[in-house]
Amino acid sequence: MGVNGVESNKDKHKVKLFTLNSNWELASEIADILGYELGKVKVSRFSDGEIQIHIEESVRDSDVFIIQSTSEPVNENIMELLIMIDALKRASASQINVVIPYFGYARQDRLARPREPITAKLMANLLEKAGAARVLSIDLHTDQMQGFFDIPMEHLTGIPVLSQYFESKGLEDVVVVSPHHGSIRRARKLADLLDVPLALVDERAPEECEAETLSVIGNVQGKNAIIIDDMIDTGTTISYAAKALDASGAKTIYACCTHPVFTGNVKERIEWSPITELIVTNTIQLPEEKNLRKVKTISIAPLIAEAIDRIHYEKAVSPLFE
Repeated sequence: MGVNGVESNKDKHKVKLFTLNSNWELASEIADILGYELGKVKVSRFSDGEIQIHIEESVRDSDVFIIQSTSEPVNENIMELLIMIDALKRASASQINVVIPYFGYARQDRLARPREPITAKLMANLLEKAGAARVLSIDLHTDQMQGFFDIPMEHLTGIPVLSQYFESKGLEDVVVVSPHHGSIRRARKLADLLDVPLALVDERAPEECEAETLSVIGNVQGKNAIIIDDMIDTGTTISYAAKALDASGAKTIYACCTHPVFTGNVKERIEWSPITELIVTNTIQLPEEKNLRKVKTISIAPLIAEAIDRIHYEKAVSPLFE
């Protein structure tokens, strides 16, 4: 109840959680933490592959949260999400909040060459046009992508979750390593949380997804190195960085990222690299064939659950950014 016994809008509007096909395990864990049941929705296909969605319960005047990573198959998951938003809008949901733990197309956030699209901006436009009132995501490829949205955009980070894991290991003589120039801010944040020094692998990428390691900047000799990036796709950059650290005398090499995209020959690259352990979060639900021996998955569900609770009850989300 609100002030003086008057019912507030947030008391009136029920919370409804829905998920589609990309990450059932994460969505179920979030629902368990919040004490809700996942909403009933049927996702089917016409014979030609068109997606059909039917929401099997009332969402009128509800504060709805859709949990859907736009990971592989990227375009299928995006279309599911857009169609679901439209269905909720037409079913008179009070507010449609879109939770995208892994945001596909986030790497295409600028004009790298003439006559290229800025697909990340297109994605923002599509979500808004479909009817999303708010978007929540974790560790976008670049922070400035938040500016693509004209609706509230909550950009959380999984770095504190990763730092807690490494703190629990009780490692000594630790150095955090950025595998390339684009991840320096991310590495600095982890280094600050762990209160350890920072190093950089200086590399050049002459071709897409191909990296040529040049040198290690910083002291890694005899230290436990932790490489951090936002995502691991083919594993090229992270494995090259690990080899450079090994050649520079690092004692043990760990690696971590928020998003385990894992495509191509990533299994061979990680398994044959000097990486001792690779820590990832469950923003992307990995199929059995992508579960690697060196990989340990930690859950991002408590962070997302708290964000959802804060958004619904109109509390500040900013403490979760720290």
